Amino acid sequence: MVAYSIKDLECLSGVKAHTLRIWEKRYGIIQPNRTDTNIRYYEDNDLQKILNITLLNRKGFKISKIATMSMEEICQKVGELTEVGSVFEDQLDSLMMSMFELDEVKFNLILEHQIHSKGFELTISNIVYPLLEKLSVMWIAGSIKSVHENFVINIIRRKIIVEIDRISNKDDPNQNLRCIVYLPENETHELSLLFLHYILVSYNAKVINLGIGVSLVDVLEVKNIFMAKYIFTIFNDSSETPLQAYINELAKNAKDTKILISGFQTATQKLELPQNVRILNSIQDVKDFIISNSKLNK
Repeated sequence: MVAYSIKDLECLSGVKAHTLRIWEKRYGIIQPNRTDTNIRYYEDNDLQKILNITLLNRKGFKISKIATMSMEEICQKVGELTEVGSVFEDQLDSLMMSMFELDEVKFNLILEHQIHSKGFELTISNIVYPLLEKLSVMWIAGSIKSVHENFVINIIRRKIIVEIDRISNKDDPNQNLRCIVYLPENETHELSLLFLHYILVSYNAKVINLGIGVSLVDVLEVKNIFMAKYIFTIFNDSSETPLQAYINELAKNAKDTKILISGFQTATQKLELPQNVRILNSIQDVKDFIISNSKLNK
């Protein structure tokens, strides 16, 4: 059984703990369980109910009105609001509810609606990444099952791959922007790698994606065969491995190649960057770099 504190509910729903307590005392919307030592806690169904109520409240339903509704009526209203043709402020709660229910059809409908209305890149940046951040909080709290996380990641992974294929097949890539993207050994954040791949091809770069867990020897071999001008990689997980030696080795063996690195570890470890290595701190940095080098290579 998963147990949530009221702070967990605040973090996952966006509703302040003080407000949740008012809803609880004044309207009886949720009733916490208590441990043998009288510490209150909440369960999955409480979280799902709060997400539903929060969505309705954001759409103008008064809490006093919601409090009179049965759970079936609440779910029905939420279902009406989350139809693909509807527009509402925040899709995160709807996606989370679809995740809890493992409802792939609804999850896809919501995501496709966002892509259609906002565009693919903004949907990933403004909807998908915040959703993944919430999932990471839930994982740390021990309040999410691996099946839910895998459910979300696999759907998003497929979406990004489809977009990469669509763009790659549409335009002739710039042969002067020959890029390798990969994750080193012990790095597992494939969605970040795929989104980086998507950004590069959307700016007409010619990209080879080597995937995750790639050895340095393989990177250098592909670099020579492909005649890559740029190597992009991400360091998020390797907190126990000093990056300096790895970066020095890569830079020494790829002197004719610009090496672009990013990720959490590049910000937390004190690095002395070789001349052909640069840190890119954001997707915007990646875009700016590609745009500037596109102009130089014309």
